[in-house]
Order: sequence, then C-alpha cells, then structure tokens
Amino acid sequence: MTGTAPAIELRGISKAFGPVQANKDISIRVMPGTIHGIIGENGAGKSTLMSILYGFYKADKGEIFIHGQKTVIPDSQAAIAAGIGMVFQHFKLVENFTVLENVILGAEDGRLLRPSLARARKELKRLAEEYELNVDPDAVIEDIGVGMQQRVEILKALYRQADILILDEPTGVLTPAEADHLFRILDNLRNGGKTIILITHKLREIMEITDTVSVMRRGQMTATVTTAETSPEELAELMVGRKVLLRVDKAPAQPGDVVLAVENLNVTDEKGVQKLRDVSLSIRAGEILGIAGVAGNGQSELLEVLGGMCTATGRITLNGDDIDLSGRQSDGQSRRARGIAHVPEDRQREGLIMDFHAWENVAFGYHTDPAWRRGPLMDNAALQADTARKMEKFDVRPPDPWLAAKNFSGGNQQKIVVAREIERNPTLLLVGQPTRGVDIGAIEFIHNQIVALRDQGAAVLLVSVELDEILSLSDRVVVMFDGQIMGDGPASTANQIGLGCLMAGMGGADTTAMAGWTISDAAAPELMQEG
Repeated sequence: MTGTAPAIELRGISKAFGPVQANKDISIRVMPGTIHGIIGENGAGKSTLMSILYGFYKADKGEIFIHGQKTVIPDSQAAIAAGIGMVFQHFKLVENFTVLENVILGAEDGRLLRPSLARARKELKRLAEEYELNVDPDAVIEDIGVGMQQRVEILKALYRQADILILDEPTGVLTPAEADHLFRILDNLRNGGKTIILITHKLREIMEITDTVSVMRRGQMTATVTTAETSPEELAELMVGRKVLLRVDKAPAQPGDVVLAVENLNVTDEKGVQKLRDVSLSIRAGEILGIAGVAGNGQSELLEVLGGMCTATGRITLNGDDIDLSGRQSDGQSRRARGIAHVPEDRQREGLIMDFHAWENVAFGYHTDPAWRRGPLMDNAALQADTARKMEKFDVRPPDPWLAAKNFSGGNQQKIVVAREIERNPTLLLVGQPTRGVDIGAIEFIHNQIVALRDQGAAVLLVSVELDEILSLSDRVVVMFDGQIMGDGPASTANQIGLGCLMAGMGGADTTAMAGWTISDAAAPELMQEG
C-alpha cells in the first residue's frame, strides 16, 4: 500500500480528566481495507481514544486525519459525516421498533417516512447480499437474538455510508457459531474495502481476524505489530508489562462431600414464562462446576434463585439442609449467613452501589457482621482499614477506599466485588461472568483467586458466556439451553464444537464423542444419530 494515505491517522492525541491522564501523546495509523485490533488493560485508554475519534470527547491536543485530510470531529454527527460508524458493546437500539425503523432512525430523508422506509428496505437488501448481513427488515428488535441485533448495528453504520467501522467487544454476548459468522461478515467488509477497528480483550480473536494490532498501556501506545508476526503470549506481555499465563494453572480437583444439591428446580417469571425447567445438579466441596450457555437460557435465573434474589419451586440443599425457596426466608442476607457468597453477573446493577465509596461497597451485604459493629454503630475505621487491605491484595487501582465505585474502571469494580465475596471464605461461591470486560492481567488474577478458594475446600458455581473461561477454569461443566440442562460431564473431555451444539439445543456426533458426558434427552435426540 505504498503511497496510500491511512484511513485513520491520529497524531499526538492527549486527553486528561482532572489529574488522570487517560491518553498521552498517542499516534496511530490504520490503513484502508484492513482490520486493526486495539488491546490493553482496563483503564489503558482504549475507550477514551475511540470516543475521541467518534466525537464523544474532544482531545486536549492532537490531530485527526481521515484518508489524509485533517478532520475536526466535535461530535458523533461529524464522525458519521466523515464516514465513521461505531458498534457499541451495549447496543443502541429501540427494542419495540423494527429493524427497518432502527436503521433509518436519525437518518430520515424528510417528514414523510414512507420514502425513507422504501429506500432503506432496498439498501438493506443490497447490503445483506454484499456482506452476508441477512436480517428480516420487519422483525421487531426485542424478538430477535443478540447476534441479529449486532448485525442491525452494523447495517445502521453502513446505511449511513460508513467506510470506517469501530467495534467495541463485539463477541461478548455471541455463541461460537455467531462469532464465526461475525468474523465472516468482517472479512467480507474488509474485502469490500471497509476499514475496521476491533477493540477486544480476546487474544484468540485478535490472532484470528486482524491484520495489525496496537497495544495500549496506561494511556500510552506501547506497540503496533503485524498480527502474523506476533503471538498471544507476546501481546499479553506487551499489555501488562510482564509475562502472563494464558491458561489457568491448577491441580486436579479433590472433590469432597456434596455441598449444593439442586433437584427439579423450576422458575416462572412474572409474565408466565418458564425460565428454569426441572433443573437438577450438584456441586462437591473442592470443585468448580461451570455452567455454559448463551446468555438468556436460564443461567441468570439459576444464580438468582441460589443467591436469594427470586423464588422457585423444587428443592435445594446446602450441606444437607434445605434452603427456603418460597421468598419468606430466601433473601440474599440469609444466604450469606449460611456461607453462600455471590459475585453477580452485573456488577454495576447488582454488585455495587455506584455512588458509594469503595469501603461502603465492601460492607454491602455484610453490614450486620459483628466485626464491623461498635455498639449500635458501624465501625467505619475498621471497615476502611479492611478495605485498604483487600485493595492491596487484589491490586485494585487506585487503592483508595474513599473513591466512589463509579470512578473505578470496570475491571477494578469487578475486583472490589470479587474481593468482598471471596475474602469471606464461603462454603459456596456463586460467580457470574467473573471476568466480563476485564483485562488479561486481571483475568489471570481473578481466576487464580477462584482456584485458590476451590483448593481450600469451597464449592464454586461458575456461570460464563466465555467458553475458553469455562473450559480453563471448571472441573465439570453443565450446558443449559432454554432453561434446561442439555448435558454435563468433565471439562477435560469437552470441546468447543460439542459445547456449541449443546448450547444451541442440539446433540450429534460432536457431543457424544465427549468422553464421560451425559447428554440429555432434551438435546434434540433426533439429531444425535447424525455422523
């Protein structure tokens, strides 16, 4: 591409928020018709840099060039006009609108919608054929899966004539099959001359789909390398400044007695939809049971029942003693009193009070503990000192007990929640999406803490949409689909293809080939004879 101007060139970009230097003198060149990855730890400045490019923030200094032309981007409308589109990790769609209505929203031709809708329908058909972006234009957003919703976001950007696409953690809620389809779409876009910036913490994806990758650390650009000339280990070391073990280093489990037993558990929501269907499972002391599945297939409801957040029918016992499921004594505080700790899936909505200080959040759920009482009052000084100790042990940055939870990065918020729950030495740890949005160094640390708790004799129930995490961390795996268990067996004999089939509710040769696995009759039994 000698002589070709970069699709994007950032020169000397700096941005500070008060005393925090989010970006410091960053320069980067992204060539047209390529997929350029950007990786870095939480708080490294990736999102800030992309927010500057998309017009959400204004840089304190520096210049932006689009296809060789110096461009000022004061807001997202200017970014769109410059041919830049962004697909956010959390989609920006109107749930009760159709695909077509979402695509034209904000890009209507005039007061009359009918001409806009007709033109959009024709353009969507063309884009679907050209880039393998097939979506029913008349489908309502709330009725389609997350993979389809993501395609709508990409279509929105392409409909607005974007030739530069920024994708932020695009595979976080996709099945392996959906992720593979997304990669085919990105490959088609690249072959069609589009330029793509991919922000992800998944090194496997970086190696699989990108042409070049830039690494950020503490607000600075540390390296840009050709993907084919690097390795996951080298990228991980560039991200955190030290060697990182990419797989969990753990000894074989030494399971003890059954800690948790779940029998015929059923949950129906307020709309009358059955979310759990006769779920039965058990976990022993000293083992990690992983629950694999696409988000929305009952894993969240299972965690909520076990954590005392919703009612159910069936039977649950902890060390042989029944747990109330009726709602009369099924609150989270009573669960904690019995030795159940819970790291919820959504740290901001369920795990933290965002406006409270870190030390107040460490007391969250444990504020009645006698250790934090001084007569009728809380012993704030003792709690603050304990928070400082936890922050040091779990490498929370900055290690400031007085900082509000909302002012920590997502990864450090997660460390606060994990520290609070693991440091209670629970009998049973419920942990949902433990490393969602967390960087590679923090992932390694959190995984090691979970394994250490297992080795101390705790039972661990792990829910994650990351198959790599399930396979690396778990001793046994259960797969859920549509509120039912499709199969269970040892993690050591599982494979991503077989798990992917079960996650889609199907059996088949790939699942029966997994030694030691029990496949449920609910797993499309008519498909199990294939192959």
